[in-house]
Amino acid sequence: MVKAAGVELGRVLMLGFVLAVSTAALARDNFAIEELETRFEDARLYLSARIDFNLSDVALEALDNGVPLTFVYHIQVRRTKAWLWENSLVDLQLRYAIRYKPLSERYEVYHLPGDKGKDFVTREAAIRALGELSDIQLLSRDALEPDQDYEVQMKVFLDVEELPLPLRPMAYLKPSWKLSSGWSKWPLTP
Repeated sequence: MVKAAGVELGRVLMLGFVLAVSTAALARDNFAIEELETRFEDARLYLSARIDFNLSDVALEALDNGVPLTFVYHIQVRRTKAWLWENSLVDLQLRYAIRYKPLSERYEVYHLPGDKGKDFVTREAAIRALGELSDIQLLSRDALEPDQDYEVQMKVFLDVEELPLPLRPMAYLKPSWKLSSGWSKWPLTP
C-alpha cells in the first residue's frame, strides 16, 4: 500500500511539472520594445522609447467594455556587469492607463496618478500613443563614472492588480492576461 501511494504521489508530481512547463511555454512576450533612445541634454540623460503592444483578445474585449487597463513601464540604469544585489542608479516605474469612454465613443490614454489624458477616436491610435515615451528624464551626467560601462534596462507589463476585483482571479490564472515585454537592455555610454 505504501508503494501504491508513492507511485500515485509520483504521478501527481509529474503532472504538476508538466503543467508548469506547459504554462511557461505558453507565456511569451506580448509587447516588444522596438526602439529605445537615450540622449544627454544640459548634462541630463533623457529616454525616449517606442513599444509595440500586442494585446490579447481578452484584454481588448475588456477594454472595449469599459475596463481601464494599466501598464507599468519599469526603467533601470545599472552598471553593465553589476552584481544582482548592487543598487541601480535609476529604478523608475511609470504608470499609464488606457480606457474606453462609451458616452463619447473615444479612447483615452493618461499618466497615473491622474485621470485626464489625450483622447483618440480609434483603439489602434490610442494603443500606438500608449507605446510612445518621449523625453523621460533619468539622471544627471555626474551620476555616471566615465570609466564605467552602463546599460538601460526596460520592461513593460500589464498590471493585473489594477483590474476590477471581479476580473482579478481570472487574470491571475489565464495566460491571456499575463502580458509583458520581458527585460530589454541597451548600452549607455557616459
